[in-house]
Amino acid sequence: MQLQFVPVDDFYFALTLCVRTLEEIEDPALVERVRSHLSQTLGQPSTIAAAAQNTFNYVFQVLDYDNSPAPQLVASVADWQDKLRLSSDYGWMLNADRKPIRTERYPEREQFTQGFKAALADLGLSL
Repeated sequence: MQLQFVPVDDFYFALTLCVRTLEEIEDPALVERVRSHLSQTLGQPSTIAAAAQNTFNYVFQVLDYDNSPAPQLVASVADWQDKLRLSSDYGWMLNADRKPIRTERYPEREQFTQGFKAALADLGLSL
């Protein structure tokens, strides 16, 4: 799995309505370490919320990982109420009415989560 950071200028074009939480890790110290590390290595987050419960969101296009029949794959690392939130649209896609629906890959989300964590470790983040 290869991650390609989506900077704030391109975030709108990478946005998908199918992104759902993969895992939440309740550890404020970990949130601060991740925020610091991503800020140092990637710079400004993909999105910044003007609220205390969410202060950063780093979005990545996931390359070299099959998410068919969906045409793209997005994953993100964010904070939410002092928890680290990993999210992705893996196992989801938009139907013709632009509503999210589960695909046959939905049951594989836990396996994807482990691969995403390994890719983050390659970026220097140990979760």
